[in-house]
Amino acid sequence: MYLKTLHLQQFRNYQETCVTFGAPKTILVGNNAQGKSNLLESVALLSTLKSQRANSDRELVRDEEPIGRVSGTLERITGEVELDVILRRSGRRTVSVNSETCRRQVDFLGLLNVVEFSSLDLDLVRGSPDDRRRWLDGLVIQLEPVYAHLLREYGQILRQRNAFLKQMKGKGGAEFEAMRSVFDLQLATAGAKVMRRRWRAVRRLAPLAQKWHRDISGQTEVLSVEYAPHVRDIANFNDAEAVRRDFLTQLRDRAVPELHQGSTLVGPHRDEVYLAIDRTPARQYGSQGQQRTLVLALKLAELQLIEDVVGEPPVLLLDDVLAELDLNRQNQLLETIEDRFQTLISTTHLGAFDAQWLHASQILSVSGGRLSPTPEPVT
Repeated sequence: MYLKTLHLQQFRNYQETCVTFGAPKTILVGNNAQGKSNLLESVALLSTLKSQRANSDRELVRDEEPIGRVSGTLERITGEVELDVILRRSGRRTVSVNSETCRRQVDFLGLLNVVEFSSLDLDLVRGSPDDRRRWLDGLVIQLEPVYAHLLREYGQILRQRNAFLKQMKGKGGAEFEAMRSVFDLQLATAGAKVMRRRWRAVRRLAPLAQKWHRDISGQTEVLSVEYAPHVRDIANFNDAEAVRRDFLTQLRDRAVPELHQGSTLVGPHRDEVYLAIDRTPARQYGSQGQQRTLVLALKLAELQLIEDVVGEPPVLLLDDVLAELDLNRQNQLLETIEDRFQTLISTTHLGAFDAQWLHASQILSVSGGRLSPTPEPVT
C-alpha cells in the first residue's frame, strides 16, 4: 500500500497543507515543535482513528477553530481509496471512505495499515502493563479490524459491571447473585474473544521478534515475548468455549472479594505481555541499549506480521527515533526498510542518513506548520 496524498485543514498547528508523496521514503526535517510529529500523527489517525498524544478531538483541532480535517488518497492492490476524517471541537467526528460516511468506525479501520515507532515506544519495556496492552491492542486492530468493536464491547460491559459492584458493595443477597450471574456471563463471553485474539497475535509475533532480536544483538541474546492473561491456567486458547468457561469460573471464585472491593478483579483489562531477555524480565535487564534492541525487534516484527497477514506492506512512521538509536541499530532499521515499506521519517538533522538514502528520498522542511521542499541534499 502507498499513501499518495495527505491533506490537512485546521489540524494541530497546520492551517491548510497538502502533500503529494513522490518517493517511497519521505524525510521531514526541522527544529522541534514545528509540526513534524503532528503530520505523522495525522497519518496514524487515518489508519487507527486514534492518537498516541491526544485524549480528545479538541486537542487535534487548531487553535479555536470549530472543525479540523485529515484526508488522504491511498493506493492499494485492490485500487485507490479516499479516506476522510472530520474532527469537531464540540460533537462527534465523521469518517468517510470514498465520500461515503461510515456508520461504524470498524468500516474505516484496516484500509491504511501503519506501524508507528517513536521515542515513546522506547519506554514500552519499562512502562506499565497498560502501555503494553495498548500496544498489543493496536497491533490486533491492524490484523483484525473487528477487534476494535470487540474491545469496545468488553469495555462497556466491564464499566457496567463495576458500577453494579460499586452500587452493591458489601450488600450481597439474592438480587446481587442474580444480576452478578448475568454480568459474569456477558463479561466472560466478551472477554474470551479479546483474550483469544491477543493470544493469537502474540503467538505469531513472538518468533518474528525473536529472529530480529538475534540478528540485531549478534546472536548473543534470546528474546521471549509471551502473552500473560490475568485469567490464569486457561486450558486451550484454541477452544473459545473453554476460554469463556475458565474466565467464568474465575469470576465466580472472586465473587466475595469483588463484592467487598466493588470492582472487577479478574479479566483481560489486567493482562500483561511478558518481555524477557535470556529469561530475565526485560525491564530489569541491562542497559537502555539492550531495551532499545528489544523494542526495535518488536517493531520490525510488527512490519513483517502485518505484511504477512494483510498481503501488503504497511506504511512505517518513524518519529524522531533515529537519534535514540546507536549507529548499529540505525543501520539495521534503515537497511530493513530499503524500498520495501513506504516510510515517513521525522528528524532534526540529516546526519543519520547516507548519501544514497538522501538522494532516494523526498525531503521536506517543516517550520511553523508549513512544508517546503529542500534543495538537493549535500553529500
